Amino acid sequence: MSKNLLEQLREMTVVVADTGDMEAMKKFRPQDATTNPSLIAAASQLPQYQSLVDGVLLDARKELGDTADEKQVANLAFKHLAVAFGKEILKIVPGRVSTEVDARLSYDTEKSIQQAREIIAQYDKAGIGRDHVLVKLASTWEGIRAAEILEKEGIHCNMTLLFGLHQAIASAEAGATLISPFVGRILDWYKKDTGQDYQGVDDPGVKSVTTIYNYFKKFGYKTVVMGASFRNIGEIEELAGCDLLTISPQLLGELSSKEADLPRKLDPAKAKTMNIEKLTIDHETFVKMHAADRMATDKLKEGIDGFSAALEKLEVLLAKRITELEAVAAK
Repeated sequence: MSKNLLEQLREMTVVVADTGDMEAMKKFRPQDATTNPSLIAAASQLPQYQSLVDGVLLDARKELGDTADEKQVANLAFKHLAVAFGKEILKIVPGRVSTEVDARLSYDTEKSIQQAREIIAQYDKAGIGRDHVLVKLASTWEGIRAAEILEKEGIHCNMTLLFGLHQAIASAEAGATLISPFVGRILDWYKKDTGQDYQGVDDPGVKSVTTIYNYFKKFGYKTVVMGASFRNIGEIEELAGCDLLTISPQLLGELSSKEADLPRKLDPAKAKTMNIEKLTIDHETFVKMHAADRMATDKLKEGIDGFSAALEKLEVLLAKRITELEAVAAK
């Protein structure tokens, strides 16, 4: 009996679920799961997670006492909500869950470190080992410096909103556990900028991840590559063999329903033989390369702004919900 694409992919790549929906995780049985502020905000509004959200809100109220207003309660609950989802996710996936530091701290190394430690402390308190948690940080220079310090403390980091080779190399040299280059968002930018469509190996997002993967394997970095943000299964097929791929439930469904041969495209042994120039990414070089890369500049800013907006929306929803809960309790 022939294997579907998802079964074949699992033989060469760790498959990660890119969702906050635990029902989807139960269906596709990924090794790991990753969430982001937009996914948590969306999942928080689904009826099946209302009791989880309400529990976090009521715990926050209990912790702060009656003198705190609903905004303060919502703010504390928001800090605990992603971890609450993470703890539930780890009841389903055997590997790791990624929990994101507030995107609004992306240019503040100290505050990013502080929040990452708070996230890990919550998992520690729940008896969840650090090998099961990745803290997500934006791949700004400041975020990468935070990761360098956190990794030395045994806190594993996932560098997100990564669009350029300079971000990838700086993250690897900082000792980050994992990077998440955004394939689909890169494609989106090029389609809008050029008015062209791209398929297969010509997809700029596929090219970017292929370049990063080969660079890492050529020079023996321990940092692993997890392609993220896919627009179609063609992108996933072109990156078969990547260390990890984080895939939405919709595309996991498409992969599991398609039967065809899936050849390995990324191979560490092949990368070792390639003629690749070694780069040194200090702060000045990072800034220069980032400024020269219009796509990376645009998408990093857009990503941070988008995640920040999702967080602000979530805080408003939580403040509204705690008011509703307390109105019901007062009756």
